Amino acid sequence: MLPPLSRLPNLERLITQQGYFVLYAPRQTGKTTAMLALAQQLTASGQYTAVMLSVEVGAAFPHDLAGAEQAILQSWRNQAQNRLPAELQPPPWPDVRPGQGVQSALQSWAQAAPQPLVVLIDEIDILQDEVLISVLRQLRTGYPDRPQGFPQSLALIGVRDVRDYKVASGGSRRLNTASPFNIKVKSLTLRNFTQGEIQSLCEQHTADTGQVFTPVVV
Repeated sequence: MLPPLSRLPNLERLITQQGYFVLYAPRQTGKTTAMLALAQQLTASGQYTAVMLSVEVGAAFPHDLAGAEQAILQSWRNQAQNRLPAELQPPPWPDVRPGQGVQSALQSWAQAAPQPLVVLIDEIDILQDEVLISVLRQLRTGYPDRPQGFPQSLALIGVRDVRDYKVASGGSRRLNTASPFNIKVKSLTLRNFTQGEIQSLCEQHTADTGQVFTPVVV
């Protein structure tokens, strides 16, 4: 293992500056591990209420906005209960019309949180069609109200950059805007391992198993 945030420098500065950003990289490259570590680190500092949440369950409702929002918000509550102390967990979600659930939930949570709220949204690009469009628009609508009325900082995490989000899985049309998340200040990806990191991983393997790697192999 390597320190989970070593390949993502300067994220804390983005958060301090109230930045919304995108993190994308292929699957199984360490995105989720790094973002979980970041949220834990921020919350442990006492300066933020930070949590990573997934919208993956919403993918089961590509044409049912109400169903998708209900599934996402219940999943968020479950994840918050598992990852945050009781005093930082969200208040009851507001009872609103479909298409306003995500924005209203984040608004009420930001207003109730004792510290600025930081939300890292995983699996965002697994959403499709009107559900994806609605979630992105709700985030854009709430953005000007940060940090008192919306998360101070927010990340969208997935396998592709935001400009490549598709309306349909495998479809040819892009979202009907040049920049569906134009409030982002930066798109980031995990850099490749350095030679020093490769050497560290090999040395850890040697310590665990006794198997030796020659310098040439490293």
